[in-house]
Amino acid sequence: MTNPPLIDLRDATKKYDDGPAALAGVTLSVASGECVAILGHSGSGKSTLLNLIAGLDRPSSGSVTVAGTRVDQLGETGSAKYRRASIGMIFQFFNLLDDLTVLDNVMVPAQLAGMGKGEAKRRAVALLGSLGIDRHANAYPQRLSGGQRQRVAVARALMNKPALLLADEPTGALDSGSAEDVRQLLLDLNSEGQTILLVTHDVQLAASTAHRTIELVDGAVERDVINDGSVAGMVARTPLPRPAGAAE
Repeated sequence: MTNPPLIDLRDATKKYDDGPAALAGVTLSVASGECVAILGHSGSGKSTLLNLIAGLDRPSSGSVTVAGTRVDQLGETGSAKYRRASIGMIFQFFNLLDDLTVLDNVMVPAQLAGMGKGEAKRRAVALLGSLGIDRHANAYPQRLSGGQRQRVAVARALMNKPALLLADEPTGALDSGSAEDVRQLLLDLNSEGQTILLVTHDVQLAASTAHRTIELVDGAVERDVINDGSVAGMVARTPLPRPAGAAE
């Protein structure tokens, strides 16, 4: 029997007013263990899609299921619990708390989820060690480079062992060297089985990191292609057939 997809959107539409839909009848699925990139220009629907999957917003119609949970049917409290249990998020500008040490920043999600302080500290120290930044555990984020801060953000995102890691422009605020470090980190995490949804406008990052790229145009899926590791190959590849029910 085929395992159900980790992410499953069915005809998901989001309208904020009487204008065009921010997301227009999107049907897509992501299997457990995949790394999938979502590409699109500003206004294409990338942020809206991310917010629906993260339970930060609800579709106007259609369904959003993640790790067996109907995210679109959750209330405010249920959405918060779902994010703590199932979702890790990495942001372009890190979103670290400058008045907390690196270690305390990483521990925050576990403490919000009710993990004991001792257990949370042990896991945070282990994560910082695995990401090569344990020597900065007692430093404050503003003392670190951009690449180091993004590693702290990744450790925080992994704290509660999420089923899904959402990376929203994770290299957008980094220099080229730090961006390459983060790209390699995402590859390493995925090779260990972490499911990743990478939202970016960077075609090179998508081609070199993700197994698959989904391109959004005006809120609809324009292309869904398997990557071969090159920008040229990704652009030239014939789009895959859209799933039944996907927007035209």
